[in-house]
Amino acid sequence: MNGSTRILGLRLSSPLVVGSGLLTDQERNIRRLLDDGASAVVTKTIHPDPGPAGDERLLRLPTGMLNSTTYSRRPVGDWCAMLRRFADDGLPVIASVHAGSPAELAELADRVTRAGSPALELGISCLNEEDGLEDTPERVAAYTDAVRRRTPVPFSVKLAAGERLRERVEAALASGADAITLSDTVAGLAVDADTGEVRLGGAFGYSGPGIKPLVLAELFGLRRAGLTVPLMASGGVAHAEDVAEYLSVGAHAVQVYTALHRNMHATLRGIRQGFDDWLGAHGGTVADLIGRSVKR
Repeated sequence: MNGSTRILGLRLSSPLVVGSGLLTDQERNIRRLLDDGASAVVTKTIHPDPGPAGDERLLRLPTGMLNSTTYSRRPVGDWCAMLRRFADDGLPVIASVHAGSPAELAELADRVTRAGSPALELGISCLNEEDGLEDTPERVAAYTDAVRRRTPVPFSVKLAAGERLRERVEAALASGADAITLSDTVAGLAVDADTGEVRLGGAFGYSGPGIKPLVLAELFGLRRAGLTVPLMASGGVAHAEDVAEYLSVGAHAVQVYTALHRNMHATLRGIRQGFDDWLGAHGGTVADLIGRSVKR
């Protein structure tokens, strides 16, 4: 059995990566998640000016979670010191980064790279910003190009499924991205049926099992259209079979996050062991799984 895969210059022991979020905002958590079976961890998104701490909340739903969170409140200097410790220990930690402009993001990416981060994920598609986010291919290209000009390390651009996705993917790749992560959260709303009150006060990022069929369809479509670059799937992973499905439509690695908000460490260990057992029972390797649905 060979469960290893390769993405962003990293040789991973498994395709299972912990995605960016509140759970990856602490060094202790990141180290424990790696000990629990994550082949890599993506930090909570580092931002040079995350703004004042707001009313950041989570709302559990039967099919996932709404969250109104944005960026890490930790200073960039603290993150750079943490990333240096990870690098010194040879740990596969991917820094998620964003900033208020392409020039600021390029500067941040340079600082993080010099701190020793082996790979980056551009978290440019968070829709929970104060004014919301209307992503465009032009915006994606501007941020991607600015980062590519400042850092030699591999990076993925994290995009949300939805309108003009293929154009946004093409813009990222044409501007120097090494991989694509799909999907960031999508807009979701919850309403109290008794009072009519909009929960959390508005539409915010939705994640969980409900978006998995959408992401599977997007990845399948991208591969059928001839896209060959590495892809990291993200959305609704809770079981070994979810990992296998994402690999089948062409993902090289698979991020898990929302499911970890329940029994974080036990849940991660269960998914990792479950996939290892699944792969052993079915024979073959991760490489055999990648894109098999597209080839049929």
